[in-house]
Amino acid sequence: MFTVQHTVGTARFGRSGKLSGAKTRDQAPLESCLSAAGRTCAHHRGAARWVGAYRLKAEASSVGQAGTSVEAPGHRRNRPAIAALDKDSFPILERTTTEGKQLVYLDSAATSQKPLQVIEALSHFYRYENANVHRGAHRLSQQATEAFESARAKVARFLNAKKDTEIVFTRNATEAINTVAYAWGLLGGNLTPGDEIIVSVAEHHANLVPWQLVAQRTGARLRHIPLLPQVQALDMDTFEKMLSERTKLVAIAYVGNVLGYVQDVRRITELAHQAGASVLVDACQAVPHMPVDVQDIGCEWLVASGHKMCGPTGIGILYGKEHVLRREMAPFLGGGEMIAEVFLDHSTFADLPHKFEAGTPSIGDAVALGAAIDYLEDGLGGMKRIHQFELQLARYLYESLEQFQEISIYGPPLDNDLGLERAALCAFNVRGVHPSDLATIIDLDGIAIRAGHHCAQPLHRDALGVGGSARASVYVYNSSADIDRFIDALVDAVSVLGEKLTLRPA
Repeated sequence: MFTVQHTVGTARFGRSGKLSGAKTRDQAPLESCLSAAGRTCAHHRGAARWVGAYRLKAEASSVGQAGTSVEAPGHRRNRPAIAALDKDSFPILERTTTEGKQLVYLDSAATSQKPLQVIEALSHFYRYENANVHRGAHRLSQQATEAFESARAKVARFLNAKKDTEIVFTRNATEAINTVAYAWGLLGGNLTPGDEIIVSVAEHHANLVPWQLVAQRTGARLRHIPLLPQVQALDMDTFEKMLSERTKLVAIAYVGNVLGYVQDVRRITELAHQAGASVLVDACQAVPHMPVDVQDIGCEWLVASGHKMCGPTGIGILYGKEHVLRREMAPFLGGGEMIAEVFLDHSTFADLPHKFEAGTPSIGDAVALGAAIDYLEDGLGGMKRIHQFELQLARYLYESLEQFQEISIYGPPLDNDLGLERAALCAFNVRGVHPSDLATIIDLDGIAIRAGHHCAQPLHRDALGVGGSARASVYVYNSSADIDRFIDALVDAVSVLGEKLTLRPA
């Protein structure tokens, strides 16, 4: 258990490490007040000084079951260990805390760590191949162009696109969605007053805000698929009833970044097409973790983030069906690269995919994304192997948290009547504990998880009825031992914050 002098509002950590007085749920979280410079509010100044000095002590702790302590946490019982697919290729995971505890990174749903193969590919490009791409006569430019376009071809093959030209590079998935919203919805004239855009209440802000903006400018109406209250999954019966001749677009997440469900996007696409609507799939939480086949799904567009699939930041993927990109979407950004000819009063535009890639692209990041795909396919044995591995780890993580009575995990249970698969992430809350306080205390033990609304404020506020949640997410470099360390730290942190975790009755 941690021993710390810390005041939160009228609540106080005493010498015992226990919390007395007001609960943290209704107070400003410790994490929000800490800063690198040590400037904190009066409530948290004592904790900040303690954190800054790293005066952290560990004491033995136990987990109670029905008021009775047990010798070992239940999550360690009768379950085989699961080794990481590859931890050695990730140098950042060698980091240790001041107390010598090795980093356990459980925040891959926010961004993945990068293997040496990707880091070296990025370094190699800038050391030996760096030049601007396309139309360069010199050899270096031709080499850079070849590397850049080779990365595009790898992405196309990875997603099973029909042609390389169906892959547009963007800065990130958010820009990819905005490209469709503006180039198709606004500039392309495909949304008019009275048209309807269907999204879900569980969408990431990136798949919600662009449609709000475009709806306001076109007069289209935004509609939201609700959740089934008991299982916290999308209400598909209501979705089918929402579809009509007014529906022009369905924009949906493949995997919920909070609720963790893996949605049947192929079925959603089929239903939308029957109503004459187009479909955009936000696959940011799917592409890094499972095989994704755009032709099998049948969607008009699919977006993904390079940085969530072992690639660098600054590179995103927009897949679009060729005829949609060519005939239904107007150029979104203007400038170099996306033009054919420029006159003083008008311009003509380049062919696909360059029509949507204005300016100098993020060449090195695209090359490194290609290296990330090589790593996932060749280094780790392919997405089917990664998916099967993550299914095991997802179950281990869920069951490790589910064993405690005071923990609420959001989203459908592992074995649900809807037949929905759960991804390898769990957003959760501990009764009586602020998620940001929890994440801050756990971080002192070398465990990195995320706390907040995870870019899903409407979901938390309106559907779940909470201000935020903690989230643990795993990837190819994690193991069951990482989850065990997380649970041990969680038990201690909850105790420090004045609450107690008890095992559910068998």
